Amino acid sequence: MRAVLWLAAIAVAFAAADTYVVVLALPDMMAGVGLSIEELQRAAPLISGFLLGYVAVLPLIGRLADLLGHLPVLVGGLVVFALGSFLTALSWDLAAMVVGRFFQGLGGGALVPATLALVAALYPAERRGVPLGLVSAVQELGSVLGPLIGAAVLAVADWRAIFVLNLVVGLVLAVTIRRLGRSDPGAAARGRPRPDLIAPLLLLFAGVAFVLLAIEPTALVQDLTWGALYVPAAGSTRWLTPLGLVTIIATLGFLVKCGLRPNVRRVLGRIAAEVDLLGALLLSFALAGVILAFATADPEVAVFSEQGTWYLVAGGLALLGFVFHLRRAQDPIVPRGAFARTPAWGSVLISFFVGAALVAALIDVPLFARTTIYGDSQLKAALVLLEFLVALPVGAVLGGFLTRRLPAGVIAGGGMLLAAVAFVLMARWDADALRSLSATVVLVAGGLGFGLALAPVNAAILATTEQSMHGLTTSFTVVARMVGMLVGISALTTIGLRSYYAAQADLPSLSSVCTGGGMCEDYQDLLIGAAIAQEHTVFAGAAVCAGIAALLSVVLLRGAPTRALSPTETVTAL
Repeated sequence: MRAVLWLAAIAVAFAAADTYVVVLALPDMMAGVGLSIEELQRAAPLISGFLLGYVAVLPLIGRLADLLGHLPVLVGGLVVFALGSFLTALSWDLAAMVVGRFFQGLGGGALVPATLALVAALYPAERRGVPLGLVSAVQELGSVLGPLIGAAVLAVADWRAIFVLNLVVGLVLAVTIRRLGRSDPGAAARGRPRPDLIAPLLLLFAGVAFVLLAIEPTALVQDLTWGALYVPAAGSTRWLTPLGLVTIIATLGFLVKCGLRPNVRRVLGRIAAEVDLLGALLLSFALAGVILAFATADPEVAVFSEQGTWYLVAGGLALLGFVFHLRRAQDPIVPRGAFARTPAWGSVLISFFVGAALVAALIDVPLFARTTIYGDSQLKAALVLLEFLVALPVGAVLGGFLTRRLPAGVIAGGGMLLAAVAFVLMARWDADALRSLSATVVLVAGGLGFGLALAPVNAAILATTEQSMHGLTTSFTVVARMVGMLVGISALTTIGLRSYYAAQADLPSLSSVCTGGGMCEDYQDLLIGAAIAQEHTVFAGAAVCAGIAALLSVVLLRGAPTRALSPTETVTAL
């Protein structure tokens, strides 16, 4: 089973890498569906769609992991991730690509809480620190590997090859984990039914029809007879063509055929009986409202867009309905008392501020590098962030090791305090700061600080919640961190831009600085100074978020039973 755990950790790293691969490949993906780089705002659903899948239904997936077992959710998550990769690779328009990205997020998000809960199932509380640190390390390693994988693939093929690679790796990991997990007596949903021919044939028809629909072979499209397969019955969408209808009908038939199997009916019946679907739906709507409000924002205008206000209102109403539902439901999706202990809900709150601070480093360190010394070289600017990203998984492993000997609050608080100090020093960088060794020290210290906090926070929530709820409770820490990143980047960027506009307003006129006309070097330096002021504001705000996380860690994680007893403590306890 421990081999399954490390395969699951690799899957988590690969899914995390996909996020950063997409950022690198986004311009090519936009071109693939007919969008120009000037239409970047129209491509926003590619990011928000992934986040919706990753975050909005994560609590429901975590609850399913508790009820059905962690292995089925791991395998299911990988299959869904592979399906999303397949849909994205064959996308012909923006809507199809957004659907593919949604399924990628849905599958990738399912891997994290299931893997963390699997650690808790395999190791006692006092021995979880190192495995949790390693899982956190490989997850963060994805942010390092993502750009490298993307650059390597794009050097020899187009962007679709990235998602074909995701498809292959996802399916291989799913099959391997499934086979290794068959010997696990504790996994749910055993009993593999005898296969029939109808379901595979329906799946084959759906797959062939979808591929033909996506690639549109010229010989078929231009043929007088076969070309009718590409003529929509109504409107202009490909889904209403004969091939599109065959894809939909065959897929539904496959799902229905699978649903008629006794073991699947039994599992679905258990889900319907034990999962609070109404509560899950309300919670998903609430999270979706927050995600869309901030993911669709234009930071140059406001923290969230005009439509974002309505998203927040809708999300707020769903949240009120969820709270009301929790008070009345007999068996709610979040069981009463699930977060009763302070370290449990404290871990969720801390994760929010960790995410809000972390996103400032991920976004604004490369921006600072481009503003000051690297100009338009996105690659060189990204390599500056690599110093931070390499230190982060090292800190995660170190934090897991220390969790066995020191209180979780001390380690997480110390790590976030180190990150806060690093941000304070970043807020004092000048235009030549990145040329010096001291900047590397600051970046490495910041990465180590964030890494140190990951394992103790996860260990605290696992140690203070029931094992039957570990999938659910750890899903909330992931949700909180992702929401914190969304809110953080939107709020900090908006505040930073206001600082930039204020500094720009104080600049002297171009004519008073440059007598020869044009953009002279002195005035360019003044503009760079205004941009640096913006980044200083963002780093200062991130320092505040990291400091809050440090304080909350020391106060709220106190008493979490995450460390092994020392010999003296063992004698005292006896």
